[in-house]
Amino acid sequence: MDGERRPDRPAVAGAGAAGAGPIGSVAAPTGTTTRPADGASGSMTPTGPRDGPLILVADDVPANVELLFDQLHALGYRTIAADDGVSALAAASRHLPDLCILDVSMPSGDLGCDDRSTGFEVCRRIKRDPRTARIPVVFVTALNDATDRVKAIEAGGDDFLTKPHNRLVLGARVRSLLKLKTATDALEESVRKLRELEKVRDDLLKMIVHDLKTPLTSVLATLELLLDGDFGALSSTQHQVVADAEAKAEDLLRLIEDLLEIAKLEETALPLVLIPIAPIALLTEVVHEWAVRFQQAAATATIDGAGDAPIFQADKSLLKRVFGNLIQNALTHSPNAVTLRLAVRREPVGVLFTVADNGPGIPSEYQELIFRKFEQVRTLNAPRVRSSGLGLAFCRLVVERHGGRIWVKSTEGEGSAFHILLPTQPRTAEYPAISP
Repeated sequence: MDGERRPDRPAVAGAGAAGAGPIGSVAAPTGTTTRPADGASGSMTPTGPRDGPLILVADDVPANVELLFDQLHALGYRTIAADDGVSALAAASRHLPDLCILDVSMPSGDLGCDDRSTGFEVCRRIKRDPRTARIPVVFVTALNDATDRVKAIEAGGDDFLTKPHNRLVLGARVRSLLKLKTATDALEESVRKLRELEKVRDDLLKMIVHDLKTPLTSVLATLELLLDGDFGALSSTQHQVVADAEAKAEDLLRLIEDLLEIAKLEETALPLVLIPIAPIALLTEVVHEWAVRFQQAAATATIDGAGDAPIFQADKSLLKRVFGNLIQNALTHSPNAVTLRLAVRREPVGVLFTVADNGPGIPSEYQELIFRKFEQVRTLNAPRVRSSGLGLAFCRLVVERHGGRIWVKSTEGEGSAFHILLPTQPRTAEYPAISP
């Protein structure tokens, strides 16, 4: 109420710049309507040009509403009015305007705030509601103190004009904010469609993968019977061919299982089997299980563990697969015999594991991408290997499922170091994950 309130004056709409009657009997221009809406007091049905953007004007002084309507109609905008905080929120929720122009001082009704700050409270509630959060809000008020501008920004306002306002400035601000909203809405729609397409793709992939698992299991069973001689003795050549086929089928089965488990992790449907784990013992067990593979690849692995590394709760089976994927990547993507260092130390927020190698390294532009599904990086010094591009995506999902995070530091030609930071107790919905 930036001035004297006139309760006997209803909000009016659509007064033309020319031929306006005296205040209190303003005529609406041809093609507009001013009948009250069903609902909140002070609300009006949209008036003005038929197809223009809709702007909500909330002010308890009818003359101010009349002036703004006059200017906005001339710019090609439709308008709707509210004369207090409650009706402003009702109109925003019901009509979803393209922009809101709010006075600061007007009756608050049951909003639970002082009348002198009603506009700020209305803006806060508009921005909190997901349906109206992206609607730009412009304050047009007689208040001109710096603290009022700060309050407008803190409430979520997008612009602030003082009365008496310049109509050219108002028009420029409104056009700018509407353009920004249009671009934001278009981006939001593109993101929504992209997510829908990704969901369709993922659902199709899960269906195909699930349908492949059953016949592949039967193929493996048949190959195993052949190798065991249940269908007769095999020559050495036949045995080798069947054994190779069985190995490839097992690789395919592991890929299918990885895809299914990644899908469960993405949907947080894969339960964690938590047990206490001693970090040094875990790394020792991993190195022991990979000893034969290290020997075949002429690789060496060392363990560097701090004695104060804490015991932590985790799913041991999933974590061993994480370390296995990191080790497998180091062995297969290096053209030479690789040296691995597995380290662990205490951190203020939990325990930090590191798997470092002296391989070809990873270009900086790929160090974020490699944790996405199906992403692969090829470097000039690395051998060409067949890869599903799922290993590091699986690692990221498992670590994040525990409430931790994983990242890589690497320099081309100098090797890579993958770091895994885990809490001592896995985070759940009640406990936030470790922040970067």
